[in-house]
Amino acid sequence: MIALTRSVGNLDRCELTYRARSFIDADRAREQHRQYERLLQELGAEVVSLPAEPDLPDAVFVEDAAVVLDECALVPHMGAPTRRPESASLAAALAAYRDLVHLPPPGTLDGGDVLLLGRTLFVGLSTRTDQEGIAALRERVEPLGYTVRPVPVRGCLHLKSACTDIGKRMLLVNPAWVDVALFPGFDTIAIDPEEPEAANVLRVGDTVVASASFPRTAARLAAHGLSVRALDNSEFLKAEGGLTCTSLLFAPSPSQGAPPRDTRA
Repeated sequence: MIALTRSVGNLDRCELTYRARSFIDADRAREQHRQYERLLQELGAEVVSLPAEPDLPDAVFVEDAAVVLDECALVPHMGAPTRRPESASLAAALAAYRDLVHLPPPGTLDGGDVLLLGRTLFVGLSTRTDQEGIAALRERVEPLGYTVRPVPVRGCLHLKSACTDIGKRMLLVNPAWVDVALFPGFDTIAIDPEEPEAANVLRVGDTVVASASFPRTAARLAAHGLSVRALDNSEFLKAEGGLTCTSLLFAPSPSQGAPPRDTRA
């Protein structure tokens, strides 16, 4: 498994939608990110770390700038205009692993709104992803055999702020932010209501990486027999970032032979 990450830049200048701005300790954020990468390596991932983008404070949140499938990597027109320049260097790195497909404007889509479950892409309708962006995604992936299902979210930045995959056809959810009935066939575990941001966890194989800031929710996961590793990501939470946000996890290219292509829709 490849884990594509990016070093921390000027995170204190990040975009914020739902959180009030507070002081972000840059040194602590960098150390938390190093611990995150070390844990990914410990769990069996090959970490490919890109250099920081000092002029792009949100660039560490690589998940938003791409959606990686077995067949291709989709490069979306991101919802925040200030974040769109992040795509160029990330796409250049992804081109070593996948054909690139650029989703056209005017529709907007952030990768943090895309939850892949089997051959279905659940896509959050949020402040960053709109109906046109979802339509552009559907046009590109349905010929590959995927189904796209829009999911309205409320009170949070992205779908993965409200719901993440924890394996065994189970989801961790904040039911105040997303309607669990929109995920038929999946069992759900609700976060502790005192920890509304706890639904964003990162599954790596059979391990669920949870934020150390939300111990009650981590205990709920462990009580369901899941292998849970707690990690401190407190500085990233101040930037509305979760554990899925700072990596792109994908298998090495399943195809051999022809080099990847760059396709613009």
